[in-house]
Amino acid sequence: MIQDYLPLVILISVATGLGFIALTIGILFGPRRPTKRKGEPYESGMTPYGPGTRRMNVRYYLVAVLFILFDVEIIFFLPWAIVFKSLGIFGLIEMILFTVIVLIGFVYAWAKGALEWE
Repeated sequence: MIQDYLPLVILISVATGLGFIALTIGILFGPRRPTKRKGEPYESGMTPYGPGTRRMNVRYYLVAVLFILFDVEIIFFLPWAIVFKSLGIFGLIEMILFTVIVLIGFVYAWAKGALEWE
C-alpha cells in the first residue's frame, strides 16, 4: 500500500527541489546593486507618481475569501453528480441538506452586507 504513494512522493520531491533550485539561482545570479531607479515601479513607460503601494479596503479581501469559500463548496457538486444514481435517495437528501447549508451561509453574508461594494 505504501508503494501506491511513491509517485506522489517523487512528484512532491521534484517540485520542492526545482523550487529550491530556482530560488538559489536567483540569489546567486540576481542583481546585487539596487539603485533608486531600479527600485521604482515600471508603469508602461510612464514616470510613476505617488507611492507604489496603497491601502486596500478590507471588503476587497472579504469578498475574495467569500468567493473562494463558495467556489470550493460548489466543487462538491461534480462528484455528487457523477455518482448520483448509485447514491439513491440518501445521496439526494444529503445534497439538498448541503445546498441548504450553503444557501444559509450565502444569505447570512448577503444580509450582513459582506457582498456590498461601495
